Amino acid sequence: MLRNYEDFIEILLDAGFSMAGSGADGIYSITGGWNDDALSDSPIRWHTGCPDTDPWEWRMRVLEERDDIAYTAKMFFKKSGYITRQWYPYFLAARRGDITFEEAYEEGIASHFAKRVYDVVAAHDTIPSHAIKQLAGFAKDDKSAFDRALTELQMQMFITMCGRRQKISQKGEEYGWSSTVLCTTERFFGESIFEESSKISTNEAIEKITQQVLKLNPQADSKKIRKFILG
Repeated sequence: MLRNYEDFIEILLDAGFSMAGSGADGIYSITGGWNDDALSDSPIRWHTGCPDTDPWEWRMRVLEERDDIAYTAKMFFKKSGYITRQWYPYFLAARRGDITFEEAYEEGIASHFAKRVYDVVAAHDTIPSHAIKQLAGFAKDDKSAFDRALTELQMQMFITMCGRRQKISQKGEEYGWSSTVLCTTERFFGESIFEESSKISTNEAIEKITQQVLKLNPQADSKKIRKFILG
């Protein structure tokens, strides 16, 4: 039984990846269904704020406490999920390969809005999303374009979440909701992970991930699996 955060980590490291919400989206989710009232004997409950039994809290815990798990806010079906360090090179090989962002932009794979966002993120070690929006010159009316650019860059594995940060007022006081902090994928896992992914062909990566998905969910649909892998 999934009873707490430590159980979650153990299961995730064995599985390699997981959707992050309460639904598996036809693939696999460690926490899928655990908020169902029918499972009243499970201590797992969403949005209670308890760091040990609330899956909503775990997404930040893995980023703040570990260096071998990535929480991806907009990668699987434009939804969130987890990927362990062991499996990250395979997703890189499948989705991004050896291409840099500059190459992706020159080839028309990345949009102009994505470039504005990426240039700001790449210029900083880590940076909260509200600061990215300001520095990249997005106005209030540009919210949709900004959100699309963030999603695009995460789906293509050029940037990733790396924590959260409270907004600070001009008086130096914290206020409002915490803001998502982002960084480049290179900064998050280091260059060595790209060296590993460069040795894996796209087809090999797809096959490897497909077999793991079917191990976790034998009923997974082949088209759904391919979209899960390639975005």
